[in-house]
Amino acid sequence: MRVKEIMDPKHPSIYDDDLATKARALIRDLDLRILPVVDKNKLLLGKVSRRDVMTISSSVSPMKVKGIMTPAKHVATVEDETTAAFRAMIKVDVWYAPVVASAQDNMYRGVVGLESFIEELIKTSPERFLKDVSEIMTKDVVTCSPDDEVDNIWRLMQETRFAGLPVVKDGKLVGMVTMKDLLGSGTMLPTFESGKGRFRDPPKISSVMKTNVVAVEPSTKVIRVAKVMVNKDFGRVPVRDKNGKLLGIVDREDVARLVVR
Repeated sequence: MRVKEIMDPKHPSIYDDDLATKARALIRDLDLRILPVVDKNKLLLGKVSRRDVMTISSSVSPMKVKGIMTPAKHVATVEDETTAAFRAMIKVDVWYAPVVASAQDNMYRGVVGLESFIEELIKTSPERFLKDVSEIMTKDVVTCSPDDEVDNIWRLMQETRFAGLPVVKDGKLVGMVTMKDLLGSGTMLPTFESGKGRFRDPPKISSVMKTNVVAVEPSTKVIRVAKVMVNKDFGRVPVRDKNGKLLGIVDREDVARLVVR
């Protein structure tokens, strides 16, 4: 199978000379994880992500996209074999990759994500997903509390490069908070500020977290988690015991790593 068969050819892109605030609005309003950056000839230059747009200082910033874009860690081509492409993505720790016409032609053609590969394998090779979640989950989980200040957790996400964290109280899972939640909440984050000082009453994670969390038990088969990720566009699913104690977490990369072995 080739990348062109499962990529999204209609995934939006943005010009490098557009305002960075336009990139932020597109990522927030269209719920995009990456936004490829192209020049006027539609040649790929780089990408911006949720993490990148959260460095913009205000809603009227004159900064251009070229000022916040970063290189794509992996660029696929339409003719790449899918398993090889996804192994390369996992190696550099990315869930999404821009797609270009060929190694010699940098014309932007779309975006491919790990979930596309997972979705296809659920249909064609469901036997690859029959392990228990406990066999692939991360047990040493970085968490936060409902009482943590939003700006501190934003810094933690920046430092750890995690895009979502389980929210735990007294050892039990009570919610999830993601970069998407922070971006969509309108809450001012430390990178939005310009040295004017902290909030008098800093917002708490409890004000932005999601409490209707989809979680599974350790004996759950990976295929169930994979289907949840594909059908609900979840990047990660926490694992807890019958009493609600957090035991681990499974993300898309864990699932993809299992099925490309």
